[in-house]
Amino acid sequence: MEITKREIVSSITIIAVMLLVGFLIGSKISDSELDNNEKNNKALKIESADLFQYGMNTNVGNAFVYGDLEAIDTVSYPEVNGEFLYIEKVKERYTLHTRVVRSGKTTTVQTYWKWDKVGSESKHSKNIKFLGVEFDYNKIKRPKSNYIDTVKESSHIRYKFYACKAKYRGTIFTELKNGTISDKSDFYRDMTINETVKHLEVRSGTIIFWIFWIGLIVGAVYGFYYLDNNWLNR
Repeated sequence: MEITKREIVSSITIIAVMLLVGFLIGSKISDSELDNNEKNNKALKIESADLFQYGMNTNVGNAFVYGDLEAIDTVSYPEVNGEFLYIEKVKERYTLHTRVVRSGKTTTVQTYWKWDKVGSESKHSKNIKFLGVEFDYNKIKRPKSNYIDTVKESSHIRYKFYACKAKYRGTIFTELKNGTISDKSDFYRDMTINETVKHLEVRSGTIIFWIFWIGLIVGAVYGFYYLDNNWLNR
């Protein structure tokens, strides 16, 4: 691939234009990150039940609240021990499968057995309590469920159980307004308020954008050199 002087000059123009566009987009991303971080830093930090209730009653707005998330009416299944905030029962069947295997010019059909998911059901508390205040279950996003047990019904049927404990400690980020909190407020399990604020700090968006954009510039310039650019010689 021979690169002419006119192609070099044109590629410099392409780079300059794309860098200009990149700076415009990058500044928007940076401003958005700064706004998000400022919102988090200005949010009220609450660890007291009285202040939590006062904040909801007086519409203080965004807040980080640290406390215990508890199930009021716990749930379970007879097959497992314990009471939970949420529990899922997954039914699996041990099933015979076939697959085609090619080795050189030879093709064979192999059989194998595998546990397949064939159904599931779940239960969850109707009401929860956070920092001593009662809410509907959907007010706070529950933590991720964990595997707790497998119970076999037969050699070909088994049930796997996944659940959330009845009680967790952590931080929610929410809006305190109209005597309650935001729907589906995020819950940061086992994190203090300071740890949650640090976790939510946005810094990498601008860096990721520039890595992507520089790669795009390099690709655009290479593609330009690769094309037939005889029109530059007219």
